[in-house]
Amino acid sequence: MDETILRSELKSLIVSTLNLEGVEPSSIKDDGPLFGAGLGLDSVDALELMVAIEKKYGLKLQAHEADRSAFASVSALAGLVQGELQRTGTHG
Repeated sequence: MDETILRSELKSLIVSTLNLEGVEPSSIKDDGPLFGAGLGLDSVDALELMVAIEKKYGLKLQAHEADRSAFASVSALAGLVQGELQRTGTHG
């Protein structure tokens, strides 16, 4: 899967899954932080997002794979998803 498309899909998934009112997917920076000063996500948001990603892409992420560093930015999340898609042979 093209990583630009994947990042765009993930931004839309973040906004829709977490009901981020007033946030446009296009306004989320690829390398901007998702936690804290970024989008202000917390561990519950990360869990919800992980479940949504698993459903959308047909993946089963392990907790150790989806640690906080994987949710550091959209680019980091895209790297995790891309790696899992390649590893499992799934194409989303």
